Formats: sequence, structure tokens, C-alpha cells
Amino acid sequence: MKVNIKTLDWPELIASTPCAGFVPNALGALGQRVDAEAGTNLFRIGEAVRYVYLVVRGEARLIRRTIHGQEIILQRSRCGFIAEASLETKSYHCDAIAAEPTTLLQFPVGAFRSALDDEPMFCRGWQSLLAKEVRKLRAQCERLSLSSAADRINHYIESEGSNGVVSLTQTKKAWASELGLSHEALYRALRKMQDKNLLRVDGNQLISNPVPGR
Repeated sequence: MKVNIKTLDWPELIASTPCAGFVPNALGALGQRVDAEAGTNLFRIGEAVRYVYLVVRGEARLIRRTIHGQEIILQRSRCGFIAEASLETKSYHCDAIAAEPTTLLQFPVGAFRSALDDEPMFCRGWQSLLAKEVRKLRAQCERLSLSSAADRINHYIESEGSNGVVSLTQTKKAWASELGLSHEALYRALRKMQDKNLLRVDGNQLISNPVPGR
């Protein structure tokens, strides 16, 4: 993992990662760019919390491993913060890894906490971001409770898309994992839905077709 302390291009960063826009200038000046290769550990469970991380390119994941070595994914972050709950703890509660070549910003946790106390606009932005994450997690929990792959696909389109259209920002294999499906089960479900004219797939877009009579 390489830490790059060159001056950051904030206008460009905000254009690609909108949630960077509410970071106050004083805190932003302390941000350091981190370039991590795929598979790199950003931090490990039990380590003292030293930084708050913002993913600006690629994907970072929070994971835990079972006693049998199985990897359990608890959070995926693309263009957003990761391990937000660690801000209120002394040690990290999960491992964090770069799932692919990933660029992040790391902010000293003490300065981040102070900025939340001292900057009302930043605090409100942070609260709004956390509320959005809660809504996302509620939708994900509801989706995983559905029994069929087709129901999970439809739920994802309705909850994450607009007007029956959603654009995937990840590979279908990664999406299958998020849906709690094998990639084979996802591909079979997508094919059946297309054969029944319930769904169109156009590149990275999934488009629900209206059901006649509804």
C-alpha cells in the first residue's frame, strides 16, 4: 500500500466522488492519497482506529472470516466512506481489503472527529450520509429475505434504480455476491426473465418491462 502525499485536486475529486464535497477545507488539507493493489489489507480487525477512509476509485470491502476460513462481506464501498461505525470505536471491528486496484483518501481520525464537532455543515452532511447508508442496509436486508433470485433482482431494480431502470456499477459476479446468489444462479435468473420478456439487459443497464394489464 503506497501513501501519496502530493497535493490533491479537490475539484476533480468532488466531481467523481460527490460526498467529498462536504469535507471542510482544513480537514481536506490533512487528507492523504492511498493507492492499494488488489488484495491489500487497509486495516485489520482489532487494530487501533487511526484513519477514516474515503474510497475514490475502485472498491474496498469490510470482511470477516469464519473459523473455516470463509470470507463474509459486510460492506462494499465505491466512491464513498467505509467503516463509518469505526469512528465511534477504539479499534476496527472488521478487516478491510482492496477488492481491486483502489485509491482512497485517509483522514486522521482525531481531526475528523474534531471537524464534526466544530463544523455544523460537515456534521449535517455526515448525518445525511449515515441516514442514506441505513436506508441502503434496510433495503439490502429486505432483499436478502426474499426467496427467489428473480424477486431479489426486481427488488434491486426498484430500490436502487429509477423508473424501472438501474445501472450496475460492478461486475455481475460481484453483484451476484451482493444479492446472496451464486453467479450461475444470477445468470440463469436473468436469462429466464429475459425469455419471459420481463427484463431487458442493455450493457450495464437492467430495464424492467411492464407487465401487461398492470
